[in-house]
Amino acid sequence: MSIPTEHVLTGLKVLDFTRAVAGPTCTRMLAEMGADVIKIEAAPDGDLVRNVSKFANERSLYYIQQNLNKKSVCLDLRDPRALEIIRDLVPHVDVVVQNFKPGVMASMGLDYESLKALREDIILCSISALGQTGPLALKPGYDYIAQAYAGITSMIGDPDAPPYIPQAAIGDVSTGVHAALAVTSALLYHARTGKGQHLDIGLLDVYYHCHEVNVHQYSGSGGVMQPNRTGRHMGYLAPAGIFAATNGSVLIMAFLHHWKDLCAAMERPDLVDDEIFGDDARRLEHVDDTVAIIEAWLATLPDVDSAVDILEAHNVPCAPILSVAETVTHPHLVQRGTVRTITDRIAGEFQIPGNPLRFSAFPEPPDYVAATLGEHNREILREVLGKDAATIDSLYADGVLIEKPV
Repeated sequence: MSIPTEHVLTGLKVLDFTRAVAGPTCTRMLAEMGADVIKIEAAPDGDLVRNVSKFANERSLYYIQQNLNKKSVCLDLRDPRALEIIRDLVPHVDVVVQNFKPGVMASMGLDYESLKALREDIILCSISALGQTGPLALKPGYDYIAQAYAGITSMIGDPDAPPYIPQAAIGDVSTGVHAALAVTSALLYHARTGKGQHLDIGLLDVYYHCHEVNVHQYSGSGGVMQPNRTGRHMGYLAPAGIFAATNGSVLIMAFLHHWKDLCAAMERPDLVDDEIFGDDARRLEHVDDTVAIIEAWLATLPDVDSAVDILEAHNVPCAPILSVAETVTHPHLVQRGTVRTITDRIAGEFQIPGNPLRFSAFPEPPDYVAATLGEHNREILREVLGKDAATIDSLYADGVLIEKPV
């Protein structure tokens, strides 16, 4: 593989102030679709995740995963000359993306109105935990904070125990994807009208959007239906959940028309039209009995793989519960590039989640690399801003520009 000269967003120029996960996910998607992304990192150490997941030669695998194909410029943002460099860059870009706490960009003189004064049609995408406006806007926030305020955390775990938190950046990544969609939509609007705009993307809003039935069922029933966590099984369809098997667990979704398929798999045709188990609503009322029947059948099988084979042969939606270790070698995930192997020039070879977007015009994933801290300082200041070598050297000497080999 090689770095392509063209992709779907080739020609788009982005100034990226993001760090951690949600913001970098947005700009990662733009960068991996060919956008020219200049990542502004604060001296002395850059993006805070450069100190996370360091396994080889002090290189952060976390940073690499989130920042492929981005150019790194590291500046001491406390120095007025650094802010002047940023302001000089704004007229050269189409989009600015940031995920500071609301108010930080304004404190640097880089709020939307200030950016508009530098480029009238600029698109600013502001990503935050709780939004740019509202009573909670200035509260410090992370993924799980937004999740808790959205009522999602209350739905995770067993009903008779405290809620759980998932060990994955579901809100951060989802928000980054929503932000990328907002940016590309704003670009389409710009193409039609020539106008830019300010995009406000909050994790809380994205999380709340994930409620499938909880909100409308509560509201539509006048509060009679009180959504609550239901542990290993769905609360409004049965059977649907995680079932204990001989040497592990199986996820089975055998509600509605798939109930008869499950009955066939279990060799229990008597349950298809059973007074209790033959009806979706009645199965839900007797979910413990339904689970007991299925798990008793699973216990007769030697292992999870045998169960999955029988279920799939009868067209029952199911899956084994894979560990992370199992996913990285799974043939389907590997073949599709869902698990992506990259070779970093410093950290070596390892696996990361691949880009989930597939384009027929660009079938091969590009062999993008992640920058070392401040790697592109000279390139950007020379080629974009026209600074001479002496000026750049002076900025290095004064600590305005920082560069490190990792």
